[in-house]
Amino acid sequence: MSIGDATPARGFRARDVILRGAEPPPLALIARLSWYPWLIVGITGIGAFMGQLDASIVQLALPTLKTRFDVSLETVSWVALAYLLAFAAFLPIFGRLCEIFGRKLLYLCGYLLFTAASALCGAAPNLAWLIVFRALQGIGGALLGANSISILVKAIGPARRSRALGIFAAAQAVGVSLGPAVGGVLVGAYGWRFIFWVTVPFGAAAAILGWLALPQTKGLASKKIFDWRGALYLAPALVVFVLALNQVSAWGFASPSLLLCLALFAVLMSLLIRREHEFAFPLVDLRLFSAPAFSCGVGGVVLGYALLYGMFFLMSFALVRGYHDPAALVGLRLAIVPVALGIVAPFSGALTDRFGPRLISVAGMTICIAALVILALIATELRSSHPVFMGALALFGAGLGLFIAPNNSATISAAPSALSGEAGAMLNLMRVLGTSLGVASASSLLSWRIQAATGAHTSAVLFSGHTLLGAIESGFTMLTLFALIAGAASLVRSPRPA
Repeated sequence: MSIGDATPARGFRARDVILRGAEPPPLALIARLSWYPWLIVGITGIGAFMGQLDASIVQLALPTLKTRFDVSLETVSWVALAYLLAFAAFLPIFGRLCEIFGRKLLYLCGYLLFTAASALCGAAPNLAWLIVFRALQGIGGALLGANSISILVKAIGPARRSRALGIFAAAQAVGVSLGPAVGGVLVGAYGWRFIFWVTVPFGAAAAILGWLALPQTKGLASKKIFDWRGALYLAPALVVFVLALNQVSAWGFASPSLLLCLALFAVLMSLLIRREHEFAFPLVDLRLFSAPAFSCGVGGVVLGYALLYGMFFLMSFALVRGYHDPAALVGLRLAIVPVALGIVAPFSGALTDRFGPRLISVAGMTICIAALVILALIATELRSSHPVFMGALALFGAGLGLFIAPNNSATISAAPSALSGEAGAMLNLMRVLGTSLGVASASSLLSWRIQAATGAHTSAVLFSGHTLLGAIESGFTMLTLFALIAGAASLVRSPRPA
């Protein structure tokens, strides 16, 4: 039954009616449209667009913020990581709360909170407050992420899922594409504050459109029970893991702080897994991972987004501090990657239906590896305007366009049908963890390589010129390893969709 179906589901209870009463129904004129399911895809795509626009703009601004606030690379990376960490920590919590109380209102609250936090980020008086407001923005993003794919999948049905997820991935790609170009212009002409204010009108418009058109939630959870203990294990586990990943270059591999973080992560995850096995209504339903194809698929989600945002992090510093390009030009050049992704992604669904997700996903990662090898070979030799350099970036984006949507669709298909909502939330969680992995690993590797090359071990390390480009070259090698693992994970699924 689609989410917009007016027929009550079996087991529908009076509590469902009471909770749904708080959710406004869609306008009848809109709900009767023959293309109404595709309108729902469009509305969820706006949220995907807005989140990716914000994320890519911030990546471009990190070199500017590092200079503006005179802080270390590890410190400024928390402008990106605070959002990602808050998103990851709260998304499973909101995923379960949405199953209990309904998706529409919480989805709209996500738009409003994200929009308000964006305005506050632009008004932040210092870096500490900016990081706090970014975390608040991440909580709003988690409200959106806990709902978006589930709303889309239930509205569109399994027959059109691959095509709809391709459109969803394209909306993300458009947001990522516009982010560097718009961000470069805004940073160069008006300053860093405007990169946050630019998302405010999109959030307000999406909240209004969602209020008018999104369907009411059907089939709420029969038991109104929330796994608070699981939430208390999961959130700090994610915090210490990302903290360790981000600070490894500053602390050192054998430092007590790093070892303590890793030990805490291991203990908390062990407690979480034990809790979720025993609890009847878990925060993270471990049955999702009973199918190897699903487990490998979520690993592919993590690595796919680690590739995208690791590339953004590396290239932001390469272009601004290595090649000394102006901010506006940097934005246009960075946009090559998501533009290529956005052009290819809508066609990846049709290719998947014809050739199967395994072939298309492996082909996508093979193309990414070829692009990364080219970039590693020419990083220190050519100017950023060279056609080979630009072509390699476009090739990398096209490879990701072939990989992301087919991998997402095949992963959801591998999950038990009764857990499709949880599977959608898990994909969004893995996407954010992948983004965190990309930013944190690129930051740590870049800092470590610069310190090794210069012999300096303080925040005053000079991130510029040829030394930086040599470190960027090592970053491409790291991303190549990510792509190899993602391609191998793609082999653990059916050659053709079922």
